[in-house]
Amino acid sequence: MPTLAEVRAAKLGELRRYVAERKRRDDEAAAVARRTWATPGELAAAVDPSTVQTPALDLIDESIAWAYTTPGARLLISMPPQEGKSQRATRMGSLWALTRNPETRIGIASYAQSLAEGFGRDVRNLIATNNGDEDTLDLGLRVARDYGSAKRWQLDGHRGGVVCVGIGSGLTGRPLDALTIDDPFADAVQAGSAYYRDRVWDWWQSVGAPRLAPGAPVIVILTRWHENDLAGRLIAAEDGHRWRVINIPALADHDPAKGQSDPLGREPGQWLTSARGRTAAEWEQIRIQAGTRAFTALYQGRPSPDAGNVWQRQWWRRYREPLWSQHPDKPGAYLVHGVDELLISVDAAFKDTKSSDYVVIQVWARRGANVYLLYQIRKRLSFTDTVTAFSGVCAMWPQAARKLIESAANGVAVIDLLKSKIPGIVAVTPHESKYARASAVSPFIEAGNVFLPDAAVGLFDAEELITEAAGFPNAAHDDQVDAASQALAEMLLDGTGAQAWIAWAKRKAEAAAAAAEAGAPAARVAVLEQDGEPAAGSGGEAAEPVPPAVPLDPAAARKAARDAAYRAQQRR
Repeated sequence: MPTLAEVRAAKLGELRRYVAERKRRDDEAAAVARRTWATPGELAAAVDPSTVQTPALDLIDESIAWAYTTPGARLLISMPPQEGKSQRATRMGSLWALTRNPETRIGIASYAQSLAEGFGRDVRNLIATNNGDEDTLDLGLRVARDYGSAKRWQLDGHRGGVVCVGIGSGLTGRPLDALTIDDPFADAVQAGSAYYRDRVWDWWQSVGAPRLAPGAPVIVILTRWHENDLAGRLIAAEDGHRWRVINIPALADHDPAKGQSDPLGREPGQWLTSARGRTAAEWEQIRIQAGTRAFTALYQGRPSPDAGNVWQRQWWRRYREPLWSQHPDKPGAYLVHGVDELLISVDAAFKDTKSSDYVVIQVWARRGANVYLLYQIRKRLSFTDTVTAFSGVCAMWPQAARKLIESAANGVAVIDLLKSKIPGIVAVTPHESKYARASAVSPFIEAGNVFLPDAAVGLFDAEELITEAAGFPNAAHDDQVDAASQALAEMLLDGTGAQAWIAWAKRKAEAAAAAAEAGAPAARVAVLEQDGEPAAGSGGEAAEPVPPAVPLDPAAARKAARDAAYRAQQRR
């Protein structure tokens, strides 16, 4: 008869064999599970049978699988907001990678620590709720009980797991076998800030990239806000060729004649099949509501319109009759007729060198909801010459009661020197980036409320402004854009000018609705002006905007216009 010690030894042996067999079965089940799902989309459907699958998500699945199976892969995905890219690429992509290899140490970064931790928490919870209990799916993974915070957790029995950080935070500790950066910018304000863009780029160069283990893939998922955002810089960098760029636009707008193609194989004009069930009509509504600039960036993945950047060439309108005449009492000065407001806007330079920015002095007039650029000086000027030029423009346009000067660069000194000599000088301190300021007034230009002089009547060459604006913010200079943004904001974003523009927009919408009910052509409605009157120089009838003329000799045309205006005044 066995002794008590022998019985205990036998029982202990049976227990050990049971534990070993259970572990073998668990390991086999985990291995089978890791071989089951070919893509994150397949895993998503297994975890949640109600998962929606679209052609765009098919492409993301394929790309994520490529990134995690290609050593040193670099993948950049841009797609319209709220179409499931984060759910699929960051949440399911990270979970899918761990089911394939539980030793993978994954980093998740976003613009805010809370958002990054939300991604990590979701992945952790999916593992916890899919453990085989109560007939649930068993992913073959378990989270270590002593290492399971949302910010940083590890798999039980493995070195793999997830660490979550906000952009700007450190990634100390273990190296990363994979890094996902999801939405490095919170909104247009952050993306429009050169400081914040530099901060994101510095984080990538000094924190994110150095933590990568050899062969680690990097996946960047974002909605494009700015051409110089993280995606733009990664593509433009010296090693930009390493990145596989997947841009999925909401609207297929490629040109097959130029050899262009759509990543989803759509025909031009086809909308994205939406994971949220958006219809073509809803997509069209989004395009109208967002406006050209925002739609092109957020929904098309191209932060700058093809025909220009913030201000497109075709948006500008022209006036063909001068709004001014020679002043009857002041030689060399002009008298402006029938306007509600007249101001001068100045963008000064930082220094007088051959490569420095230009000094720009503009004269703007407002008539109702429309504004007109009457005059402009654009030169490289020393401080003394700037003061002389500004004083000369004030004398030339004596009705300009307000003189806006940006309180930066030489502008500060100009203000200090002249504010006691010339009335109406207003120091303007910008609180937003140049890009943000130009974007704020772009709807007025797009709506057709901003007029430049036709070459036949202009006192300056308006094509200089149009060309600079089309290249902004990539052009070498942006002085004319700065001065124009300053003036338009003053005249149309505040006070009576803003009220006039709102009233104009309301009347235009009401006229469009009435015309639609009556079956009138939409083009007739589109040309109504702010008060039902024709634009300056239209001859008494509201008319379609006429494309700007291109004079053979702009200098001669401007001289002829000035001479003609002077002769007409003398005849009076």
